[in-house]
Amino acid sequence: MLPTGGVPFLHEGGALMGAAPKHVWGRSLLKGQCAAADLHQPIAPPRRRLRATMEEYHRHCDECIDGVLGGEDYNQNNINQWTASIVEQSLTHLVKLGKAYKYIVTCAVVQRSAYGFHTASSCFWDTTSDGTCTVRWENRTMNCIVNVFAIAIVL
Repeated sequence: MLPTGGVPFLHEGGALMGAAPKHVWGRSLLKGQCAAADLHQPIAPPRRRLRATMEEYHRHCDECIDGVLGGEDYNQNNINQWTASIVEQSLTHLVKLGKAYKYIVTCAVVQRSAYGFHTASSCFWDTTSDGTCTVRWENRTMNCIVNVFAIAIVL
């Protein structure tokens, strides 16, 4: 069920090569909220605290990536294990924070090349209570992108 007051949301990830930002925040496609009153109040923090929460998620995911990929060179045989470990560790840590969110965590690891790596996603959600962060990590042989989507639990 889509929340009232939700707006389409486009999350654009930057290329890993070049000057792409390390932490990419999404932006709303529409300038205003839906005029309908929201009868369900989310138990998630207000937007200003949501940004701090997403920064906390970013920091923890960056630590998970570094713990799994730090010191490693790209090896196609290890990709499934690495991505599963990153996603599971990140999700476990996010759940342990005890915040009132459902989480979606995705991870992509690619061999570093001159061609770069681009990613994008789109969400329809309540921009006042839901959020996303993208963690970009790289070393000399590989690039990694982790996306965390936090959807507020509404009671």
